Amino acid sequence: MYRYLYTILLLFAALGANAQDHPEMKALCIAEQHQAHSSATFRSNPLTQDYDVVYHRLSLEVDPFVSYIKGQVTTWFKPQTPGLDVLHFDMYDGLMIDSIQWHNSYCTYTKANNTLAIQLPEALLAGELDSVRIWYQGKPSTSGFGSFNQSTHNNTPILWTLSEPYGARDWWPCKQDLTDKADSIDVIITTPGMYRAASNGLLVEEYSFGDQKVYHWQHRYPIAAYLVAFAVTDYAVYSDFVPTSTKPIEVLNYVYPENLAASQSATQAIVPIMQLYNDLFGLYPFAEEKYGHAQFGWGGGMEHQTMSFMVGFSHILMAHELAHQWFGDKVTCASWEDIWLNEGFATYLEGLNYEHGIGPTDWMSWKKGKIDHVTSSPDGSVWVNDTTSVGRIFSSRLSYSKGAMVLHMLRWELGDDAFFQGVRNYLNDPKNAYAYGHTTELIDHLEATSGQDLTTFFQNWFYGEGYPTYSINWSVNGNQVVLQVDQSTSHPSVAFFPMTLPIQIKGLAGQDTIIRLPHTYSGESFLINLPWQAIDLQFDPDLWIVKGQTQITVGLEDPTWSIGFSCFPNPVGSNPLTILSPDNPIQRLTFIDQLGHSTFQTCTQGQTRIDIPANQVPDGLSYLLITTRKGTLIRKNIK
Repeated sequence: MYRYLYTILLLFAALGANAQDHPEMKALCIAEQHQAHSSATFRSNPLTQDYDVVYHRLSLEVDPFVSYIKGQVTTWFKPQTPGLDVLHFDMYDGLMIDSIQWHNSYCTYTKANNTLAIQLPEALLAGELDSVRIWYQGKPSTSGFGSFNQSTHNNTPILWTLSEPYGARDWWPCKQDLTDKADSIDVIITTPGMYRAASNGLLVEEYSFGDQKVYHWQHRYPIAAYLVAFAVTDYAVYSDFVPTSTKPIEVLNYVYPENLAASQSATQAIVPIMQLYNDLFGLYPFAEEKYGHAQFGWGGGMEHQTMSFMVGFSHILMAHELAHQWFGDKVTCASWEDIWLNEGFATYLEGLNYEHGIGPTDWMSWKKGKIDHVTSSPDGSVWVNDTTSVGRIFSSRLSYSKGAMVLHMLRWELGDDAFFQGVRNYLNDPKNAYAYGHTTELIDHLEATSGQDLTTFFQNWFYGEGYPTYSINWSVNGNQVVLQVDQSTSHPSVAFFPMTLPIQIKGLAGQDTIIRLPHTYSGESFLINLPWQAIDLQFDPDLWIVKGQTQITVGLEDPTWSIGFSCFPNPVGSNPLTILSPDNPIQRLTFIDQLGHSTFQTCTQGQTRIDIPANQVPDGLSYLLITTRKGTLIRKNIK
């Protein structure tokens, strides 16, 4: 889910989420923190756990001019316990029941605490397929994100649903939890003839009925209750198509007529986005039906299965909502503790677009924004330790940005092959595919493909709080580089983060290499042998690791013979650069500029002071190699 909410950005700062990333990300996460208080204590209804949903048929009458619903819901189910004689559904108390039918019998019922209890005429056997039909009507609740919302666009009425996380029961009787998916659904919408209805799956039939139009949508994949949705207004309709190795995948677009031309231009960007996800994570999970966009009046986007509802068609919004079709829809988090399996993945897939040159954002800028966002506060775990707090569940810094960067760091630790194969295996595992997933199941697959034990990594980065900050001291001794790496942590829950450190070393003749250093304790020293002499060292230049501001100190291991040596001023201005070596005469000076170009100056025998005119010092950053009879020293200069 993604949301724009520009009018309350100041509140975002007050919540401590000083994100440095895309403003749409800021706005999204503000919105996802604001739920009705009644939703904050949501749990799966224990009364609905004694049966398995197989199928729903929603046959509904709506007029987008009126916030009202009327219709019937037929649910096929299998009892999980013998002797089931009371069937419970989640249902908003404000909706009215007209009647309930089981076979040819009408049932009595009670409603309380947003739960519908149906007294069946006889007890049912476990495992046997059965059904009930509920006729109902009323004005639904608009709790949460506005689970049933009526508005206008261009003076035309529009009606839409948005049920994540707790709003499905607000407008239809269902089993609203993270344990059970219906195997398939039909959604049949009757509405005034000037409107069109969008929903999940394929539009298999549309026809006129007096002055009404009927739209029959059919979806034949498992679906969670909160992902069932419809929207109704005077849509204009067109399709984009994503080529695959077999048949193209249709992207069906329902857009406001006044936005048709702009939308047709913008939605073409979905083609390379889906092709990227197909390549990385397997074919779009609902390829036998369609993907689609339906424009609606809520300030962002929602990943309704096979048809995301969208306020507009920015690249980042399309990338995020499409990503959820794999991470959130095909595999849905099995607990709000694990919401990062939905939102962390969808956020990271935004970044993968930029890594592959798709979209308007720079990959390095995206990573820096996420790191800055995570490190803007010293605490917080990706694991949601308080699922009664919706603000905590949908924390932009933790569930989104830190969740995404945990995936990025796993990729660094495991390597691309093991990481992406492990993620694909998680998506395709029969326990997870078109069902629900836990973090432990993702861990199992990543460990299997990599051969690595990830217990400590997840204990620190998923359950633990905070992040590391590094201090690196390094020096050169001939063709050897000596490093000492110290680490501090921002939160006491983690004493030390063992990590593989990316160290970039550059040489005199333009050489460049990345060294992977397994850092196992603070203060650990490393000796790196090179076939050339190093002149520069950078830590994590490609931004793989979440960390605070790194301190890098050069030359603390200077040999004892360099006592008394000095080189000043630095930065160099208009005055000469002075080199003093009173106890060890200078033999040669070498400047190396940022392009690797060298200039040499041979010195007079026995010379212990040299003044170099400022106009002979390279502009910008350069390295000065001072060769003496006892060895060579390196100093970094700025002019």
